[in-house]
Amino acid sequence: MGRVLALDPGSVRVGVAVSDPLGVIAQPHSSLDAGDPAIRARIASLVASLDIDRIIVGLPVSLDGTEGTAAALAREFAADVTEATGLEVEMVDERFSTVTAERVMIESGARRSERKEARDRVAAAVFLQAYLDTER
Repeated sequence: MGRVLALDPGSVRVGVAVSDPLGVIAQPHSSLDAGDPAIRARIASLVASLDIDRIIVGLPVSLDGTEGTAAALAREFAADVTEATGLEVEMVDERFSTVTAERVMIESGARRSERKEARDRVAAAVFLQAYLDTER
């Protein structure tokens, strides 16, 4: 399968997670400043340095499956990522990934400040792992 990069775009931060080279295990990687004018270049640099084969972007859909403003912004972000990296981006349903990430961090004893800092990258790892499990 190769290494997969997951991006969870938000209004403040973009969570980043990456798979192992075999595409089996997802790991939180980092968070990027969503307002950074150089974010496209930073993502392209990550793709090159981590030897990424595929990129997925979280698509926030409502419980009934409809897409709102956040989903439209995620699709625009994905188009920007495709342009910056030359790789096609696959949109992945990310419903409940933030809630799951929060729950996992609480259960592991993370403090509120630690959870706030890590939430986006852990959420990206949650939907990346679900994607990897489905692909196998």
